[in-house]
Amino acid sequence: MNVVVQRARHPQLKNYIHATVAGLLPFVQKGMVERVAVIFFNADNVPLEKFVFKLAMNQAYGSEVEEVDLEFSLRSFLIKLSHSESLCKGLPPDCRWEITAYFRSLPETGTSKEADLWIPTDTKQWQQPPLITPIKSMSCEPLCLQLYLEHPSLSESLL
Repeated sequence: MNVVVQRARHPQLKNYIHATVAGLLPFVQKGMVERVAVIFFNADNVPLEKFVFKLAMNQAYGSEVEEVDLEFSLRSFLIKLSHSESLCKGLPPDCRWEITAYFRSLPETGTSKEADLWIPTDTKQWQQPPLITPIKSMSCEPLCLQLYLEHPSLSESLL
C-alpha cells in the first residue's frame, strides 16, 4: 500500500501478534468482534491507556468489494495511525501490554480450535468513563473501522 509501518523484530513478539490477528480473523469475518484493544498496564495491572479499534462488518453486503476503495481507505488509516504517537502519554518502564478482543457474542468453546484460544479477561476497568481521543475512522463497504485512544479520566488518574 506504499505506507511505511513499524513492525516487531523479536520472533516471539511477531508470532504473538500474528497468532492473535489470525485467530481473530474468523470471528471478525462473522461479525462477532465489536472491538480490539491494545491495552497498556502499569505494574499494578491497572490500564494506563487503550488503543481501541472498533469494527463493523456488513454481513449483508453482497457485491464484490472494491479493492481500490478499500486499499485507499486502509492506506489513509495506516498513515494516521503512524502519526498518533503524539497523542500518547509517556508510559512507565515497568509497564506491559496485551491485545484484548471484545465480542458481541462469545464464541462457543469446543466448537473450533480458534474459539478455544480466547479466554475471559480479568482486566481492571476504570471507575469513571474514560477520556476518549478519536484518531481515525473509515467506512468502505463492507468494513467500518474506528480508532480511538482511551485514557483514565482526570479524577481517576489522580487516584
